[in-house]
Amino acid sequence: MSIAIIIEKCTGCTLCVKACPFDAIRIMDKLESSGSASDSRSHKKAVIDLHKCTICGACKDVCKFKAVLIDKIPAKCELPDIKDYKGIWVFIEQKNGRVQSVSYELLGKAQELSKKLNCQVSGVLIGNKLEDQLDELIFCGADNIYLVEAPELANFQDEPYTNILVELVRKYKPEILLCGATNIGRSLISRVAINIKAGLTADCTGLDIEFDKKILLQTRPAFGGNIMATIISPNYRPQMATVRHKVFVPMPADKKRKGKIIRESFDSALYVSRTKLLDIIEEIESTVNLSEADIIVSGGRGLGGAENFKLLEELAHVLGAAVGSSRAAVDSGWMPYSHQVGQTGRTVAPKIYIACGISGQIQHLVGMQSSKIIIAINKDPEAPIFKLATYGIVGDLFQIVPALTKAFKAALRK
Repeated sequence: MSIAIIIEKCTGCTLCVKACPFDAIRIMDKLESSGSASDSRSHKKAVIDLHKCTICGACKDVCKFKAVLIDKIPAKCELPDIKDYKGIWVFIEQKNGRVQSVSYELLGKAQELSKKLNCQVSGVLIGNKLEDQLDELIFCGADNIYLVEAPELANFQDEPYTNILVELVRKYKPEILLCGATNIGRSLISRVAINIKAGLTADCTGLDIEFDKKILLQTRPAFGGNIMATIISPNYRPQMATVRHKVFVPMPADKKRKGKIIRESFDSALYVSRTKLLDIIEEIESTVNLSEADIIVSGGRGLGGAENFKLLEELAHVLGAAVGSSRAAVDSGWMPYSHQVGQTGRTVAPKIYIACGISGQIQHLVGMQSSKIIIAINKDPEAPIFKLATYGIVGDLFQIVPALTKAFKAALRK
């Protein structure tokens, strides 16, 4: 696309200056001539800074004199030949030489999807001295493991890991590439997508295969969690998605499974990073880690204030549980963001999830719906949380929660 000001029509009225969201237009003196030097006069005209302009069209929309011209040139887009792409890949995330649990969750889901595509599941493992991790990955769903090891790759860094994964994708052409929606995964996979010109759907909570066209259906909450959108990438490969931790369940380890290890190495120039890793400091948890907790006691708007979360903390202490909260409680300043469960917080899948005073909006449900047992306590019998709950208690949480704390404390003494 191109943009230009038609000088003859421009009156210098400044409407376009006010409308431009990128501060790309100025009113400047322009010399106009009717033929002879004596007739030349200076007039105020709009001038566009093409370095700032994004051709959004806001200036054209407000111009009353039709002095802004935008030419649209059809983009020539060459679609890749996708028939040679086959197989599902999972990026295996590791920290300090230990494979992270989200990778096992994705391998399990990939095996489920592979049955609909009649293909193999492969893991991509990058690091150093990772031999002791390979068998477990095969037992938990990997048919192949692409292994790249070097001392420089021991810890994750954006540039070398991106370079390696891009080279592997170009060489082996996977049909689908999945990655955990973790700090590492989000940083890595977006760079890979840009390099190989593929689509990417972030923070998926559901994956499936469209039976007829054999394409990946990538489902994620949209518009603040108010709707669930299913996204497809029918014309580009690989189809790429990041998935939140605890959304899927790992497949049971099968020690009879066999797999193939494919070792790859690249020129050391590919391992160079413009950043330097100085140190790794492990996070010290003073309480139970919310993402890994077996039991979570979570509170919402129904608690009425920050001081009332003490009721949940007492119950959590008795059960050895973590304390969570809804977005409403965090937005109100009652709990820190690190305790938020939901699409914009943590995704959890404990054995028991106790929801106290939480109505059950879709944004929250997405973050805890994989819990084994859900116990809902709410005074509103029509609250959406009860539709998902395994057990529901309709009543005043300020009476029910202390009663549960007392009962559990007595039972656990025995």
